[in-house]
Amino acid sequence: MFISQMPRKTRQGSNFGQRLATLRKDRGLTQVQLAEAIGSNQRLVSYYENIADYPPAGVVAEIAPILKVSTDVLLGIKPTKLRKQDTQDPETRRLWKKFQQIMMLPEKDRRAVIRLVNSLVQAKVAR
Repeated sequence: MFISQMPRKTRQGSNFGQRLATLRKDRGLTQVQLAEAIGSNQRLVSYYENIADYPPAGVVAEIAPILKVSTDVLLGIKPTKLRKQDTQDPETRRLWKKFQQIMMLPEKDRRAVIRLVNSLVQAKVAR
């Protein structure tokens, strides 16, 4: 008998994992990128998103600033506020996510991207 997909463990109780995954994706981050930002690995982030009820308090405190939310929002104590860019067209959301990924680059690389964008915009304006 061929099983096409392994059954997933499901959480009972909190919806922390779903909230974490949503916030991570809204910021344009992969599990690997978030794991690197907190000095961990992708398997642990996947565990927090899919299996664990809540991670340790120290991990919550590390993740919240990376996702640009308070620990209260990450834990579900306070609701997330709808950001202006969440209501815009899909192309704007896609670009916003790309710029969020750029913010995770080292400072030298971020500056290079900004210089490139500035030169493209200035060339367009000069035409």
